[in-house]
Amino acid sequence: MDLDLFGWIVVAFCAVLVGISKTGIPGVGVLIVPLMVLVIPARKSTGLLLGILILADVFAIIYHRRNAKWGHVLRLLPAAFAGIVAGYFGLKIVQDWQLKPIIGGIVLVMLGISYWRTRIKGEEAPIPTQWWFAIALGFTAGVTTMMANAAGPVMVIYLLAMRLPKVEFVGTAAWFFFVVNWLKVPFSTNLNLMTVDSVKLNLMMLPCIIVGAVVGIFFLKRIPQKAFNAVVQILAVAAAIKLLF
Repeated sequence: MDLDLFGWIVVAFCAVLVGISKTGIPGVGVLIVPLMVLVIPARKSTGLLLGILILADVFAIIYHRRNAKWGHVLRLLPAAFAGIVAGYFGLKIVQDWQLKPIIGGIVLVMLGISYWRTRIKGEEAPIPTQWWFAIALGFTAGVTTMMANAAGPVMVIYLLAMRLPKVEFVGTAAWFFFVVNWLKVPFSTNLNLMTVDSVKLNLMMLPCIIVGAVVGIFFLKRIPQKAFNAVVQILAVAAAIKLLF
């Protein structure tokens, strides 16, 4: 990874954000992918970020080991795995210059759906919870996480629809992504997205991940979620728009 000083700062900051998003504040996750792609080619950033996510997952599942609602995790996993396979074949034919706007578009669409739900329809708006809803969201999460590590907003939409309390929300997401990210490893290795060099850089980011995980735990019950998410979404929109042009 040929990174300049700005690149190292961005990657380290993203590692902190990953830790925060995994243990306490999922909304931060929408910033990570657009920022990472600004300093590392899109395909390489996908594999690099996957290693960082897996390391952060370990802290998340340890802290939230009793907070997951496994019914939701198991309901989503089959469709998510099918989405991972679809994303794997998609990455075989998508070029690097094509992937950046795809990532930007994915983030914008997911943010748009979230905005529509929370601002236009209201927090109590009915959202489909039939079997097809879990399949559709699970498959979308699988495709977007394989191609862009951008399934966070998809899971936010699903878990909000399930009306989970905040701690169970974070715990369920933590265990879902712990399983899904490991399922992605053989596919990412086969595509040469995860390499020895990327794993070395992942391990170098471990202190930043730990700092982020501690910060996430600290703020889980203290930060005003709505105000924070509003700021994060605005920044994510700006970063995603930059990827489109």
